[in-house]
Amino acid sequence: MFENIGADIYKTWNDDQRRAEIGKLVEGHRAGLPLKILFQMASAIAGSPDSARDHLAVLIPADERHKMVTREKGADQALAASFLM
Repeated sequence: MFENIGADIYKTWNDDQRRAEIGKLVEGHRAGLPLKILFQMASAIAGSPDSARDHLAVLIPADERHKMVTREKGADQALAASFLM
């Protein structure tokens, strides 16, 4: 149930609307939103993990993405790398 929150609405959005909303999540992460929630919500908004990766690559500079990955450990680091590298 929770993984589909907003899915119907997000499907009606264009790429600019999706990028703006994912941008808000990125700002939320910078303010303390857990990385896993960023990835889950970005994937839901973008429509797929691949599309989420594309949006995140545009919204987050490469050096910041690298720092985000290196801060994580184990499985969390692998998840971060799969979205950010």
